[in-house]
Amino acid sequence: MTPEENNDHKTTRRGFLELTLGWTTATAAVAASSAAAVRFLMPNVLYEPSARFKAGKPDEFADGSITFLDAERVFLLRKGNTFRCLSAVCTHLGCTVNETKTGYHCPCHGSVFDEQGKNVSGPAPKPLSWFLVTLSPDGRIVIDKNQVVPADKYLVI
Repeated sequence: MTPEENNDHKTTRRGFLELTLGWTTATAAVAASSAAAVRFLMPNVLYEPSARFKAGKPDEFADGSITFLDAERVFLLRKGNTFRCLSAVCTHLGCTVNETKTGYHCPCHGSVFDEQGKNVSGPAPKPLSWFLVTLSPDGRIVIDKNQVVPADKYLVI
């Protein structure tokens, strides 16, 4: 073998750097793709607070009262031995409605609802929702905001 033939198989510095950079880039691409594939297999879950909550014992609410539960944005209505729960979230853009003498009023865009939660005027497209009210085994009122019920559905104690 002549020295010139031996030089044909030698790697130059530039060739070595190109080869190293190429393999490093290929390895990084495979690693990133593998990480993305593994992440894709994990579910995207949002852990939100429960829409079901305990409001208190029935004797904590006066007869004929309409109690606004601020944290849950609902009105709990008691009339005699019956309880109902009305959403305080306006069906227009989600503002919190206020209680008035004749029903409910949205301060944001002027929607007006009667005592039954029906939209009377304003931009609200539908009535306020009524939620299921039950009694827990420990004797407290339970409101489930996931279960919408008709306006004439009561909890009778």
